[in-house]
Amino acid sequence: MTNYSENLERHLTQENPVLLGAARSFEELDNIARELGLIDPEYASAGQISWWPVISVLGTFSAGKSTFINHLLQARIQRTGNQAVDDKFTVLSYSDDVESRTLPGIALDADPRFPFFQISKEIDQVLQGEGDRINAYLQLKTCNSPFLKGKIIIDSPGFDADPQRDAVLAITKHIIDISDLVLVFFDARHPEPGAMKDTLRYLVTETIKRHDSNKFLFILNQMDTTAREDNPEEVVAAWHRALAESGLVTGRFYTIFSPDVSVPIADETLRQRYLQRRDRDWAEINARIQQLEIERSYRILGTLERLVEEFQDVALPEIEKVFKTYRKRLIRTDCATFLPVLGAAGYGMVEFVPLEPNLLVMAGSGVLIGLLLLWSRVHIVLSVIFAAFGVRTLKKRQKALNIRWDMVRGFRANAVPWPFFRKPGLMGWSRRCEIQLSAIRQRCKESIQSLNDLYTNPSGRPETGRPVETASPLAIECTAEPVPAIPNEVEPGPEPPRELPTPPERESP
Repeated sequence: MTNYSENLERHLTQENPVLLGAARSFEELDNIARELGLIDPEYASAGQISWWPVISVLGTFSAGKSTFINHLLQARIQRTGNQAVDDKFTVLSYSDDVESRTLPGIALDADPRFPFFQISKEIDQVLQGEGDRINAYLQLKTCNSPFLKGKIIIDSPGFDADPQRDAVLAITKHIIDISDLVLVFFDARHPEPGAMKDTLRYLVTETIKRHDSNKFLFILNQMDTTAREDNPEEVVAAWHRALAESGLVTGRFYTIFSPDVSVPIADETLRQRYLQRRDRDWAEINARIQQLEIERSYRILGTLERLVEEFQDVALPEIEKVFKTYRKRLIRTDCATFLPVLGAAGYGMVEFVPLEPNLLVMAGSGVLIGLLLLWSRVHIVLSVIFAAFGVRTLKKRQKALNIRWDMVRGFRANAVPWPFFRKPGLMGWSRRCEIQLSAIRQRCKESIQSLNDLYTNPSGRPETGRPVETASPLAIECTAEPVPAIPNEVEPGPEPPRELPTPPERESP
């Protein structure tokens, strides 16, 4: 654990020193959790998030995901085609070396700087033994593209690509959790979304209730093919209905296509309408990508604050509630069984009264010791049974609450066979821990306020009246420039529009 913290701090010192304070707060929180037994000694909360902005690209087969990524990087780093050409999750990272390299999945699993640190353990929990095959699920590619500086892009195989579906879904869930922006691609050339109900259920239904659902952008790619239809708007409407049936009734739905290999549109008016909508949607997607650097700091602070809240307000009360029930049951059964033991011992003593005093003492002591041993054995069996009840209850609560802390592990650390021989309450929890958690929460709030001071001015006072630099208790700050708002419609103006990347080239059929 110490090595992980040291490696992370060393990396942040070199790459992004403003995040050092947040990393140390994660470590402080983990130390408290270890004292209470809620995490494994080697577990690190900071290793479960990405310290770079992460853009993940999900979707169906041949929906233009790889071509879209190649366009962003201005490099042919990902293979493209009309069939499933990549069957692994690919993490794309910047490198100073002009030559691109492909590294095995273990490079991600063993490096805490990447968002797949120890992902093999999660795969093993889903499919026993698959964690050893990490190279079959993940790969790391390096690229010299300036776009990747300070960012990570994750490309996914087609959603139904891998026969080991459970492991793929586990990795997909992990990707969604750590991403700052999730681009979900659908193929406009297949205008029957009903055939992909399972895909829509997972990519839409499972995400709309998340607290960070605003990070999902749903993109209908290769939209130019619908120009051949008598009523292309009906294709878009069909996808809107499919997403609505899956639960997505709000949010933005983007339609794009590539002009380089697009289907010729003879009607100039129709062609201009397609181009205008494509350029507008591309501008909005590009603007969202540009502000990820700002969102990254908020994301890390928000994650830290939620972890503290889940720890103190959810996990600990749940464990304490089950532990009190466990302790109460043991005390009651002990009282109910110990009294008969004393009665039996007294009865034996009375029966041996006519005997010699020395023999009376020896016989009575033997009877008492034997009964106490039997009682202790019954006590231990009952403690195991009551602990199993507690574990079963907490497993259900863990699944229902969907929190990261291992409540079962924390309960087992407290469910000792003789809990009434120590003071009530959870082992490791103290007033000092409570003060530390409150301090972390307060620093998070103050840091978010400091970020707000950098990017907002509610009072409307002149810029000269605002501080040039705002100190943050967690030393979190961003230097990215604010992104201007994108209008709903593209209108001509006296000045040329902001230069945007040319939409990606679509895979050849």
